[in-house]
Parts: sequence; structure tokens; C-alpha cells
Amino acid sequence: METNQYIEVFLDESREHLQAVNDHLLELEKQPEDTSIVGEIFRSAHTLKGMAATMGFEDISSLTHKMENVLDLIRNDQLVVTTELIDITFNCLETLEEMVESIAEGGDGKKDVSDLVNQLEAIEKGEQPASKESENSSNTVETVTALEVDEYQKTVMDQAKEQGFQSFQVTVTLNEDCMLKQARVFMVFEVLEDLGEVIKTVPSVEELEEEQFDHHFSVLLLTKEEAEEIRSKVMKISEIKQVDLSPFSDRKIEKQENNQKEGTQKEKTQPEKSENNKQQSQKKQAQSKSIRVNIERIDRLMNLFEEVVIDRGRLEDISRKIGHNELIETVEHMSRVSKDMQNMMLTMRMVPIEQVFNRFPRMIRGLAKDLDKKIELEISGAETELDRTVIDEIGDPLVHLIRNSVDHGIESPQERSAKGKPEEGHLQLTAYHNGNHVYIEIEDDGAGINREKVESKAIKNGILTEEEAEKLTDEEVYPLIFSSGFSTAEQVSDISGRGVGLDVVKNTIESLGGQIFITSTPDQGSKFTIQLPLTLSILSAMLVNVQKETYAIPLSFIEETVMLKNDEKMFVNGQAVMDFRGKVVPLVSIQTIFEVPQNIEQNDKQDEAVVVVKKGDKLTGLVVDNFMGQKEVVLKSLGNYFKDVFAISGATILGDGSISLIIDPNALMKG
Repeated sequence: METNQYIEVFLDESREHLQAVNDHLLELEKQPEDTSIVGEIFRSAHTLKGMAATMGFEDISSLTHKMENVLDLIRNDQLVVTTELIDITFNCLETLEEMVESIAEGGDGKKDVSDLVNQLEAIEKGEQPASKESENSSNTVETVTALEVDEYQKTVMDQAKEQGFQSFQVTVTLNEDCMLKQARVFMVFEVLEDLGEVIKTVPSVEELEEEQFDHHFSVLLLTKEEAEEIRSKVMKISEIKQVDLSPFSDRKIEKQENNQKEGTQKEKTQPEKSENNKQQSQKKQAQSKSIRVNIERIDRLMNLFEEVVIDRGRLEDISRKIGHNELIETVEHMSRVSKDMQNMMLTMRMVPIEQVFNRFPRMIRGLAKDLDKKIELEISGAETELDRTVIDEIGDPLVHLIRNSVDHGIESPQERSAKGKPEEGHLQLTAYHNGNHVYIEIEDDGAGINREKVESKAIKNGILTEEEAEKLTDEEVYPLIFSSGFSTAEQVSDISGRGVGLDVVKNTIESLGGQIFITSTPDQGSKFTIQLPLTLSILSAMLVNVQKETYAIPLSFIEETVMLKNDEKMFVNGQAVMDFRGKVVPLVSIQTIFEVPQNIEQNDKQDEAVVVVKKGDKLTGLVVDNFMGQKEVVLKSLGNYFKDVFAISGATILGDGSISLIIDPNALMKG
């Protein structure tokens, strides 16, 4: 069968299923007893296996098949969820993601998955799963079969609990070269019976006596002793390799009780279920109305519509010049309809920032393990929508900022305890809309930014002098960490501290028309705030006139427009400034900056037109000749021949066919 025509559908659906597996695995690690989560992972793995097999990607199919087998054991209460099991499943997930991306790049999706398959097969057989820890240590963890108890044993356990007894599942692993396994079992039972009462064994007592087991067995023990006390006494027996204890929980009994509760409430909840079924039916109908559209088609549609926006501006100008009422009415109606179409198309390009945020929980989990830290990640506002172009670019800067917070910001559990903080650090990732911008905040409760270290490094790198550093406020010192080659890390690691990255983060965000701000408090934490425009292709701008030139200034940067009288203009150290609501705001002449020729006679104008632009807390006044009004303009690149033009972010075509350069206020900001 020819499958090339289905490859895009396969890639889209594979990514969705892999993301679903990732999200549910993180939930399962927090709620290992919830088999409904396992069912969700199983369904995603099963679907992915079927799609891969149909498309002929055998390595993906074989790995997901083995994952299915292990997940099925967990669903049927034949296997318990352990950290090691979660780790191996995450390794499988990462490998599957690599294979899918290989296919997306034109590869064959082949990869050596034999090691992962062997680990999963070992888990199926109840053997020890291979892991990084097991390679470096003789203390390995066996896959433990969940014990099940009958009603009588459950009653005994309930009565014992009322008398202060605890229920432990004790799993004992013997050395592989142990010769007299029966004798070791007897000695273990002797110790355990001194500590409490054994009410169940797996395998059975008869099988243990006849040595009909491999190298490990499990015991259900009722005791008043602590887990460490039990472990230490059993470990004193020779030829015992490992002893694992966990509080006993019989999921089979719990499920029976839950089913009984559900049965007694069935009549009461029948109307609610009917309503839920109705809502689910409506949800399915809504889902069936959506279709997949290749993003390239939307991009082409957007490019065509940008031409319509340009022509719309020309028609508006022409209709005003002619002054024909019917023409004016028709053009106004067309403008309203085209603006609605424009908003609709911009909405089509908007995607939830969740697509970027989804990768971070797993990343934080891995970093926390690597750095031996305890970190809780909280995400809010993942449904916030942003232009797809911005989404594509913002991922890497966010990764670097988060890694920076985890490595430099959040302290080790020991340091946090010494400071009176909880051992577990908190990292908050937030996104929200505000006006024509989206804000993304990365906030941690760590050590904060060390001003002295930043100052020292800045002086060493020649960015500041000692005299200049003394005059700066904290808010002016912290942004220095975005300087090229700047790092306060004492040693280079795989996570951060190589002196590259934060300057790239700043450059990337500013290239998207955004800004980044820092606030920090020693020993309380830091917050990085990223401000981004909603969309990059069509923007609202203020058109201004400078001599015979027309420039566009994005409205998102404009704080206010002012007519400044000559006698209100002042000078400080040779710099022209103005008083703007009690603040001294520096003035920048657009004519001087862009060297615009003097073609119009200046007849001692009494007022100067000033556009006050804002970047964070900083204000700057851009001096122009006249304000021409607001207009929606299409941002066009200047092309490869005009790269890195100072303070110009692009160009647009106006209604009369002339070209207007779009000013980048970021580059013109004065401190």
C-alpha cells in the first residue's frame, strides 16, 4: 500500500498520542494506584502501535507492543507501578519521539530498541529491570507482584489496624548463587514472626518449602515495628540481597468496594449520567466538525490576505479623494467585512501555548533527578493562545530560562532547610493575555540573583566600571546577565553555566517584537517576565511624518502622543529631555537618527510632535514632524540585502502605494 499520502496524518496523530502518554505518565507517578490512568496510556500506545504497523514502521510498532504488555499487567493488578517502571516507560517515550521526528525529517524511523524491549520483557517475566542505578550498584529493585487478600484476611487486617498494627508487603530477594533457598526462607520467616504476624505469602508456603520460586518472594506482615527496623533485621541474614517494604494496599478489594458504592448510588445518579451522556454526545459531535489543515495552507492564505489589506488601504484613500458617497459606503462595508475575515484568519493561526508548556513537566522531573533537588512545577494559563510563528520560536528561550532557574535559582534541599524553607522548591510557569500582548512568567522561590556576583562579572568583562556599578539600582544590574558571554556559574555543567544562552534568549525575544524583564529578591526568588505580541504579520501602527518620509510605529509600544512646546524642552548633560507627568524623559529625533534630508523649511514651529514609547519602566520620546493617524499595516521583511538595519524591523506598503519603514522602538530606547 502506498503510504506517503498519509504520512502527515500519521505524524500529527503520533505526536498527539505521545503527548497524551507523557501527560498521563506524570499523573501516574503521582497516583500509582489509579489504574484508569494506565488505561489511557494503554489506549494511546495501542493506537500508535496500529498506526505504525500500518505505515510499516516496525521499530515503533515492536516497542509500543512491549509497552502494551507491561501496561496490561498493571491494568490487571499483576504488577505495581514503581519509580523504576516509570523511568523505563519515559525512556521508551523519548525513543518513540526521536523515531517520529526522524520520520518527519524524511528518515525511516529506524532505531535500535533492543535494550528497551529486553527491559520491558524482563518486567513482564517478573524479573529485575535493568536501569542506570543497577549498573552502578548491587542494590537493585525487583519488579514486585501485588498481593491480593480475600475477605477473611481483609477482616483480620481491619481488626489489626484498630489495635495499632500496620500492614506491610515485604519482598525479599536472595542472592542469585544462593544454594539453600528453603533454609533462607525459614530464617526470614523466623525473624518476621518475631516482629509480627505473617498472614499471606506469594508464592504459597508449600511452594516456598519445595523451592518452587526464582530468587524473590513476598510476604504480607502485620506489625507494630517500623519499616527500617524490619529491613535491617532481615538484611542481617546471610545471602539476602535486598529487602523492599511498602505499605500494603489491595486494589482488588478497593475496586470491589467502589463498585458496591457505585451500585448503591446508581439510581440516584441515573439522571446525572443521562445528562453526562448527552454532553459527551454533543462533545463528540463538536469534535467531528473539526478538520486538519496543513499550516502551510494557512500561511499562504494569510499572505494572500495581506495583499487584500494593502489594497483595502488604497481603496479607502481613493474613495476619500473622489468623494463619491456610494463608493465610500461600499468601501466602508468591504473594510468591515475584511477586518472580520482578518480577525478570523488570525484566530486560525493562534495555537495554545500548551504545545510549548507540555514539554516542561518531564524536563523538570529529569533535571530534579540529575541535580538531586526536589522541585514542584506549577503551570497556569496553558490555554492562552499565541501566533504559531511566535510559538515556533519561543520554545528554546523558555527551556533555557527554566533550566537556569532550576540550576542557579532553586537551592538543594539541604540549603533550603538551612534557610528555613521547605525542601521542595517551587517553579511557577504562567501565561496570560493583556491587551495586544501575551505575557509569560517564570518564577521560582530560590536564592534570587546575587547582585555582587553580577557586578563583579560585569566589571571583569568590561561591561561596567566600579564607579558606574555603584550608581546602578538592582533593577538596572539584573539585566546585565543578558550580556553576551555572561555567566556567574562557578563550574560548567551540562545544564547551564557555559556563558551562552541568556543573550540569545534576549535577542530571540526582541526579534519577535517582545521584551523581557527581571525582578528578584535575595533568598525569596526571581521572576522573568516575557512580553510578546499576539501576532507578527499584521499590526496596528501610528503613521508619522518626518520631512517627506513616512514611518510606522507599532501601537503596542506607544504610551502617549504629545505636542511639546519649545519652552518645555530642556537639556541635561547635552541630552534633550521633557517633563512627562513628573518623569524626565529623554528625546530622540527620528530625523537625526535616520539622517533624513532637510527638504521642508522649518518656520520656527511652536510645537514639536512627540511619540512617547515604553519599554518596561523606561520611557523615551520620539520627535517627529506630524502625526498622520492610526492604520493596520502588513509587516514585510526587508530581505537579505538589508539585514540588521538599525532600529528598523521591516516595511509596509501604504494605501497610495508608497513604502513606509516600521520603526523598532526597542533600539531607540534611552536609559
